[in-house]
Formats: sequence, C-alpha cells, structure tokens
Amino acid sequence: MFGPFERAVAGRYLRARRGERFVSVIAIFSLVGIALGVATLIIVMAVMNGFQADLMGRILGLNGDLTIYGQGRTISQYEEVTRKVRSVPGVVSATPLVEGQVLLSAGAYNSGGMVHGLTPQGLKDLKAVSSSIIAGSLDDFGPDDSIVVGVTMAERAGLGIGSGLTLVSPDGAATAFGTVPRVRRYRVVAIFDAGVNDYNSSVVFLPMHAAQIYFQMPNKATQIQVMTKDAEHVRPVTLAIENAVEDPGLRVLDWTNANNALFGAVQVEQNVMFLILTLIILVAAFNVISSLIMMVKDKTADIAVLRTIGASRGAIMRIFLMCGAFVGVAGTVAGTALGVVFCMNIERIRQLLQKLTGTNLFNPEVYYLEHLPAKLVWGQVVEVIVMALGLSLLATLYPSWRAAKTDPVEALRHE
Repeated sequence: MFGPFERAVAGRYLRARRGERFVSVIAIFSLVGIALGVATLIIVMAVMNGFQADLMGRILGLNGDLTIYGQGRTISQYEEVTRKVRSVPGVVSATPLVEGQVLLSAGAYNSGGMVHGLTPQGLKDLKAVSSSIIAGSLDDFGPDDSIVVGVTMAERAGLGIGSGLTLVSPDGAATAFGTVPRVRRYRVVAIFDAGVNDYNSSVVFLPMHAAQIYFQMPNKATQIQVMTKDAEHVRPVTLAIENAVEDPGLRVLDWTNANNALFGAVQVEQNVMFLILTLIILVAAFNVISSLIMMVKDKTADIAVLRTIGASRGAIMRIFLMCGAFVGVAGTVAGTALGVVFCMNIERIRQLLQKLTGTNLFNPEVYYLEHLPAKLVWGQVVEVIVMALGLSLLATLYPSWRAAKTDPVEALRHE
C-alpha cells in the first residue's frame, strides 16, 4: 500500500529543516499529548480494576461469598444446616457464627464494635484473618476468656498479647432497677491485620461457645458464612443451597445482592472515567489535525511539484497519511509503555512520593484499603491502543484528502 517513494517523502517531511521547526514542534506536542492520554487512561483503568478486585476480594474474604440468615435473630439446628450446605457442589467451606454489637473498652479506650463468635477451626478457615496474624497465635484461641483483635484496635487501645479487653452489651438482664448491661473481660491471644482499616478497628473474634454464653444464645447461631469455588458465578450455588436446605425459615443472600450497589457504583465510575479520559486522546487527535493542516499549507509547492512529475493524488494522500500515522503510532506506543511500567511500579512510586513530600498520599482511614492497587487487564489495554490508533488515523484523513485535492497549476502560479 505504501511504496518506497511515499515512505521516503513522508520520512523527509517528518525531519524538519531550518525554517520548518514550528510545524515539527506542533507535531511533537501532538505526539506527547497522545502518549499522555494513552498512559493516563491505562493507569486509571488499572487502578479502578485493582480497586474493584481488591475490594471484592477483601469483602468476600471477610464476609463470605454468601450468607445464610434465619428469619428471626438466630438459627436453630445450625449444625445440621451447615452439614447440608457443605455437601452442595461448589461449596468450599461453611462456617456458623454468632454475631453481635458491643462496646469495647480498655483503659481510656471506648468504642463500638462487632463480635464474631467462631469455632477455632472456623477462624482458621477464615483465611483473610488466619493468614494475617501479626502477633500471638490462633493455637491459644479456644478458652472462653480468649479474644482476637485487629491491629488498628490494638494500636488505639494499647493492647498486646495477654492484655485485657472488656465487652459491654446493652442487652443485659432485667432487674428491679432496670436493665443491667452484661460486662465480661477477655484476654487478647492474637492480633490480625486483614488489610481493611474498618475491619481491623471494629471486629473482634470470640470462641463460639463463649459468644453463645455472652449473647445468651445457647446452641444457636446468627448466620452461616459460605465460601465457594468461584465467587463470580455464585448464583447457581445459591440456588443449590436453597434447594438443599429446604427450610422456609432460612434466607440465603449472596454477595451480588448484599453488595450489588457498591460494586455497581464502582463499575459505573469506571465506565465514566474511561469516557472522560478518552477526551484527552481526542484533544491530542485534534492537535494532529492542526499540525497536518499546517504541514500541508507549508508543503503546497512541494505537492504541486510532485504532482507535475507524475505523483498521483493517492500517493500524495498516502504521504500525509504516513506523516500523521507516525505521530499517532509513536504516541500510542510511548503512552502504552509508560502506562504499563507505571502500573507495575505504582506502589513503589507512591512510597517514593510519600518520602519526598512527607505526606500520606493514601490514608487507609479515608480510602478503606491500605495500599494503592493496580490490576492490568490486557483486553482493556488493547482497547485503549485500538481506540488511540483509530482516532489518530481518522485525524489524518481530512488533511491528507486536502493535500491530495491540491491543484498543482494554482499552487505553482501563486508560488
């Protein structure tokens, strides 16, 4: 399609001589604009993908892919229900637990929190916690006075292994003087860091039996958390569990219903950011149009001479198509390389900027997560590349067509 003649002339036009610097500077700015637009789009999409994947992994890792609730507050015969759930294909684990809200107190520290009562094996199966123990050991979790707390709570309350933490529940015993809150002191045996600041600061774990005694729920559970093999296709497993349990008093709620609004909002934001940042590449494409138009005006005499020595209109058009395509391709390649390298080192870059500026650029108390995630989806990278090349090619069509329509007689007469 592009012969040696067209390539040679296009290459010559891309190398500016003295007096032609201004057009080349505009072309360089166009190239830089496309590169920055492509890199920005790749980086933002990768961060959005990483945020969604990290958020989904942490929420599901801590709360389960689906949860079984009783129509009332508790589930009776939870052991039988758990056994039926574990027999369903696709289920990895099913963990009954007792959940309740309390006031957590240690010295001058007082804060609301959530208690999760689990068996020692159930807590070990909760990999988001059991794999992130930073102090103590889950081997000591079992006695009725043991408790496991998060690292944020431990730092705020000054807790360590062996420290005491008092739980106060408003649902106490009724007396002649009113309701007396239940107060019980527990000994910290392990500290975890689940990577989610809210979870680290407000959730504590008690042995199942101790939680049943504290919340006055003998032989009962408040819910059963279920982990599946494939969280993205959890709906068939949910239906299978509903059929296996066959209890109208139980309700099965998977993450697509419980957190659908949250993940839906993240997806909408991702799509909107893609459209907004595409405008950067579009603006750079307009720069390509302006630089090519100026190049055509500057090379009017050259075009006329080429036409008089036998160059066809198609050849002229291909010459300027190659000039514009070079800017688009070079900018896209540079932007893709910059974006991919930045995404692969984004956490190192964040830490470096924090050291240089002395500020916390990603506060976990504000942004929910404790690091800046980035996940490259190569399909999206290809989409960005194709879109950038397509816009760059479209930007070259009109100036190239105008160059091909140049009348050599009129051009030489004015010269």
